[in-house]
Amino acid sequence: MRASLRRIWGLVYRHLALYRRSWPRLLELMYWPVLQMLVWGFVTAYLAGVQQNMGSVAAGMLLGGVLLWEVALRSQMGFAITFLEEIWSRNLGHVFVSPLRPGELVAGLVAMATLRMLVGVLPAVGLAWLLYGFGLFSLGPVVVLFFAALMMMGWAVALGVTAMILRHGAGAEPLAWSVLFGLTPFACVFYPLSTLPAPLQWVAQAIPAAHVFEGMRAALLQGRVDLWHLGAAFALDVVWLALLGRVFLGQFEAARRSGALLSIGE
Repeated sequence: MRASLRRIWGLVYRHLALYRRSWPRLLELMYWPVLQMLVWGFVTAYLAGVQQNMGSVAAGMLLGGVLLWEVALRSQMGFAITFLEEIWSRNLGHVFVSPLRPGELVAGLVAMATLRMLVGVLPAVGLAWLLYGFGLFSLGPVVVLFFAALMMMGWAVALGVTAMILRHGAGAEPLAWSVLFGLTPFACVFYPLSTLPAPLQWVAQAIPAAHVFEGMRAALLQGRVDLWHLGAAFALDVVWLALLGRVFLGQFEAARRSGALLSIGE
């Protein structure tokens, strides 16, 4: 167990060292979450000014949606881009000359994705409070559970993306930036699930994020924790992680047998 933790820490430290003296890398982590928060913050400020009653409620739901969706986006991108860093530096083959196991690689990528997400999202959460008076954590401890559910979904999607990269090489790399945006209309980030047409509601109910955002709106509008949606989000996360984790491990073994781990990205 101790040796396994040392190998995971070695992988994490290798990536942390890239950020230690590179302020552009750190700036990039914060750039998009802060930019999204600023744009939507001005929109919500306008809505709150136009209609004092419903405008302020809508403003809170929009800003809350933006900030929480960034948790999923940054978790997925952090995982996938950390994996791509190994490919771009031609280091993936070297990593697996060591005793590092696939599960330890995943654990290291999850740790880096979590750190990257926190560095990117927390400054945006702080600015939302300073500039617009919206405190995401004023919803209470349930926000931590929202974060956890969205991070798990991000990791699951990233496992699928990295499996595609192992299978198709550089042609699949753009998925690291785009795939989760394709789920945005069905994740009900900015509107209730009931807004979708009936057939698409079934699609949305299979997405963990849709349940998180339904729970967020219940907390904002009714001041209560919707345990059904919260439980559904975590149950779906477990299913997604199990399925996509199996796909990743299967594709990893196929790439190892074919020698693609050494040639991927070339």
